[in-house]
Amino acid sequence: MSPLTIYLAKLFGLYCIIFALAMMAHKREAVEAIRALVRSPPLLLFVEVIGLMAGLALVLGHNVWSGGMLPVVVTLLGWLVLIRGAALLAMPENAKIRLFEKLRYEERFHVYMGVALILGIYLAVAGFSA
Repeated sequence: MSPLTIYLAKLFGLYCIIFALAMMAHKREAVEAIRALVRSPPLLLFVEVIGLMAGLALVLGHNVWSGGMLPVVVTLLGWLVLIRGAALLAMPENAKIRLFEKLRYEERFHVYMGVALILGIYLAVAGFSA
């Protein structure tokens, strides 16, 4: 397994764990922050551009579709970040607000954070034990 795969697994694993736990510890504030972000076009544009750049960097630097589950998961994560960044940039503002409402973020908050936490644990364990 490549050193880059291991590094990215550790990086994303720890990030997802810390992010999910911090968000769960402050659910009300986290939901309000996301709600405000969606309704702030300049700030959302900044986040979209950063997401697009991060996704491009990941896809260009780590586009590995073989070698086991870990490299593929890291690659899929990069593609998801890239696609999300590009899709959000392409969407009109009102569509982004409707999408946020359809995702029912506040109602499903713990599901979303649970997925991030499980993904983080998998990546961290796999990365640190590789």
